[in-house]
Amino acid sequence: MEITSASYLISSATHKQCPAPDRPEYAFIGRSNVGKSSLINLLTGQRNLAKISATPGKTRLINHFEVKSGRQGWYIADLPGYGYAATVSQKARNNWSNMIESYIRKRENLVCLFVLIDSRHSPQKIDIEFINSLGGWETPFVLVFTKTDKNKPGATVRNVKEFLDELGKTWEEPPPYFLTSAVKREGRKEILDYITGLNGSYTKL
Repeated sequence: MEITSASYLISSATHKQCPAPDRPEYAFIGRSNVGKSSLINLLTGQRNLAKISATPGKTRLINHFEVKSGRQGWYIADLPGYGYAATVSQKARNNWSNMIESYIRKRENLVCLFVLIDSRHSPQKIDIEFINSLGGWETPFVLVFTKTDKNKPGATVRNVKEFLDELGKTWEEPPPYFLTSAVKREGRKEILDYITGLNGSYTKL
């Protein structure tokens, strides 16, 4: 896939405020500081499209980006993280959780949810619980293990295996997954090729 343009479109407080569901959409989510903005910038080839912040929990709305690859148009949605900074109030956390769930369950053109996992860590309970929720909601998703450049290769392999083994306790088979590094630009082609395939299926619906 060759992306010809990518631009910020709108920020929404609810799924009802999102753009018209007239093209395929791919949403990105993960714990705070997992590297969502860096991954979106890597995929679109634009360094500052999604704003990168050193403050966890900075994304508080559903941010939409319009992407074009040839004649094909599609959306990227950057969702608030499901792990929050300690300074965020419980009320705000509940509001975000409700917003995220409503979006995931009701956004009719959502083709796939990309769940980002920090490859530097062993399986985290909050990630596993969120993924198990996706199963209950019957949401199509894949895993993206980020920040592989910050690991020794053996550590990445070990952490990914441990994560998939943990999922294996509740899932019959693991979802597709990708290994990425925004620094080394790894995983970009694989993810874009995957999206290309899904776009092709979407246009035939």
